[in-house]
Amino acid sequence: MRNIYTPNYLIIRDGIYYFVRRIPIDIKHHYTVHRICTSLRTRSYSVAKRGAALLTTQLDDYWLSLRMGNYASNLYPSRSLDIEKPAGITLYDALDLYLRLKSKNKGDAFIRYAKRSIDYVIDTLGNRDLVSYNALDGGKFRDALMKRQLASSSVKRIFSSVRSIVNLAIREHGLDMKNPFANVYFPELNDSVSRKPIVNQDIRLLQNKCIEFDDDLRHLLALISDTGMRLAEAVGLHIDDLVLSSSCPHICLKPNPVRRLKTQQSQRIIPLIGASFWAAKRIKDGNNVGYAFDRYTKTGICNSNSASAALNKWLKEQVSDEVVIHSFRHSMRDRLRAVQCPKDIVDAIGGWGKSSIGEQYGNGYPVSVLYEWMDKIALR
Repeated sequence: MRNIYTPNYLIIRDGIYYFVRRIPIDIKHHYTVHRICTSLRTRSYSVAKRGAALLTTQLDDYWLSLRMGNYASNLYPSRSLDIEKPAGITLYDALDLYLRLKSKNKGDAFIRYAKRSIDYVIDTLGNRDLVSYNALDGGKFRDALMKRQLASSSVKRIFSSVRSIVNLAIREHGLDMKNPFANVYFPELNDSVSRKPIVNQDIRLLQNKCIEFDDDLRHLLALISDTGMRLAEAVGLHIDDLVLSSSCPHICLKPNPVRRLKTQQSQRIIPLIGASFWAAKRIKDGNNVGYAFDRYTKTGICNSNSASAALNKWLKEQVSDEVVIHSFRHSMRDRLRAVQCPKDIVDAIGGWGKSSIGEQYGNGYPVSVLYEWMDKIALR
């Protein structure tokens, strides 16, 4: 956008006033740029005019001190900004910084989501200097996302990602600005769709179908059905994670090179019962080395999306359109509640977050205790 020049060393850019003044030739050697340019962070001409007058006076005094040989003053150091890029930090710059500092060991999904969130902003507002965005832009971005008919929960997640990216850039570069994507109001639309758990009758039906088909996809589904694991957790299992020789067969779930875990609590011991124990034995029988589901990990990346598409399609054919693979995780919590399993054991089995400081002490429950409670929910 073309700059609009006004008197008193002012220009308007994207509706924001900037103070711009050329550095005199006789003191130019104190600077690395030819002009001083700084945002006045206002759209009001009268406010900008007063600010420019104050800056003009202070600069005149400072430059006089330089001419007089007084180098002690540090009112305006030589890191002033270029006129074409007032802040020098664009939204894409903020994204690059965020990924450089935050993406280590986070996986490709983390990077894709951050990039997609910033692309949403740029599609709506453009890739501008961070200091040029304001609270009005935050509202425009919210409205643009809602016009895409995204669920309000998705809009909030996108905003959360964008806020984090901008906040990091503000802190790291010491920008004197508020995050324009913070404190944006979101109307309560009650449009979220909750996943329903699968009833025990349908779980048993699906487990019998898995035994009938007896292929790797059905092994994966059976493994999840009696463990409540997240799909990516199961898809990324290594053969060595399946411990079947123990008196209490179990999965030792931990991160590995192809798949990280969602949270710290996700690293856990999960007893193997019923159909999940059957599936683990079938997996071990067919493969003694490498990953449990090599067709989804052979590229060195856990491709759980492909497994999700195939399994969800099959589930709808067998049960109903309302059932998805994640429904087993909801059912696991209900099944443990039904046998009055203590909440902290439920959380330990499912890898849900600990609710108190005390629960974070010690090494947790032994596998024999976890197995005792899991055995109570086996569908016989």
